[in-house]
Amino acid sequence: MFERLADLETELEKLESRLPEIYASGDQPAARAAGRRHAELKPVVDVYREHRRAEAELDEARELLAAEDDSEMRDYLRAVIEAKEAEVGELEARLKELLVPRDPNAGKNVIVEIRGAEGGEEANLWAADLFHMYERYADLHRWKLEVLDSQPSDMGGLREVVFVVRGDDAWSRLKHEAGPHRVQRVPVTESQGRVHTSAATVAVLPEAEEVDVDIDPGDLEVDVYRSSGPGGQSVNTTDSAVRITHKPSGLVVTCQDEKSQLQNKEKALRILRSRLLQLERDRQEQELSSTRRSQVKGGGRSEKIRTYNFKENRVTDHRIGLTIHSLDQVLAGQLDELTDALSADERRRQLGGDAA
Repeated sequence: MFERLADLETELEKLESRLPEIYASGDQPAARAAGRRHAELKPVVDVYREHRRAEAELDEARELLAAEDDSEMRDYLRAVIEAKEAEVGELEARLKELLVPRDPNAGKNVIVEIRGAEGGEEANLWAADLFHMYERYADLHRWKLEVLDSQPSDMGGLREVVFVVRGDDAWSRLKHEAGPHRVQRVPVTESQGRVHTSAATVAVLPEAEEVDVDIDPGDLEVDVYRSSGPGGQSVNTTDSAVRITHKPSGLVVTCQDEKSQLQNKEKALRILRSRLLQLERDRQEQELSSTRRSQVKGGGRSEKIRTYNFKENRVTDHRIGLTIHSLDQVLAGQLDELTDALSADERRRQLGGDAA
């Protein structure tokens, strides 16, 4: 471990000597990459230097104890040694945590896709509720949220909504939201007062930058058409909606939220770029299907990561067995208790060598 830490310290020193030159060059991608790497290295190297200092002080105290004859001084040195041993142990534990492989998507913007699944129109209404929950969560964290595409349903729900969230810690907090979200409640579509179970799926992708994915324009088939609203009625008199098909992968992305065809095309390309990046990462990991598909699974009510029970004011995350009785607060955007617990579980598994 300490050989690796020494290499990281050398890398940081070289990077810090080059940073002024990189920033002055005007190369924005290089500057962003250097800034990210510096932010990764500095906390680790700072703790490594603290550990090295503490170990040197511990060695010095041990040498002094070995040469000391005075009993009071020996007692004092033993206390110093005990304190330094504890400090060294704490710093080693911190280093182990810091050396856990960093999430390659940390710091990236996040693209979230929500779709109504099983449950008919109630599933679409639930998809809209989930979207508003994430809107409020973004507000609480002062993240910026931008809708890229949405398809409203007849009763005011959402068949599908795709949006991007910008914030330094957005990925680390939102990545665990991927999967089927099950709701148990009496829907507005129910006249007998019976509780129904339905589901909406959430997919979470890192937003790819242009430097991450190179798209050949010749691989794209771009179609334009008129935007439509609930029930299929036209909401635009011009062909502003855009459908992009990536022929090599078969991926299809549509966008109709903007009145400008150019803006819709730009948003659709952002979604496509992120999906292609995810597909490439899945291919590298030799997975059989994309992470997005594994996240949403079949969208069935039995395939759930989380259940929201309105009658009991309860939210249960089935992955970590956590139940909290504050559904109203969760829907108001107060998700930190859930996301913090999921992040802590991920960290525990990483430190324990469990990659599952």
